[in-house]
Amino acid sequence: MTTTPRIILTGVILELTLATAFIHFTLGGTLFLLNAAGYVALGTAYVAAALLPIPAIRRLAWLPRVGLAAFASVTIVAYLVMGPYFTLGWVTKGIELAIVLLVAADLLAWTDTGRAPRRPPRSA
Repeated sequence: MTTTPRIILTGVILELTLATAFIHFTLGGTLFLLNAAGYVALGTAYVAAALLPIPAIRRLAWLPRVGLAAFASVTIVAYLVMGPYFTLGWVTKGIELAIVLLVAADLLAWTDTGRAPRRPPRSA
């Protein structure tokens, strides 16, 4: 993946992460505030892993990506188990599902960039 699409993808994932963090923050209550703090922390780690050119961070750049997708997935499952079901909750779950799917796409693109180009097999 070239630089421009990667920057756009990172920006969209960060924007969706901050949107769901803001929604959880505005709902109040300890559980929602902790969820918002988790999204902010994982969003910050995700951006640091995506943008900082430090080799040690680049080597572990998969970790915040997997963490963000897992956190969003757990939040979706928890909502489906606990409720209460209301319109803003479903909108937030849609945002979180988009986060999971976009992070999965980013992980696939990220792991593909480290591979050497494949050469066609030699003829006999």
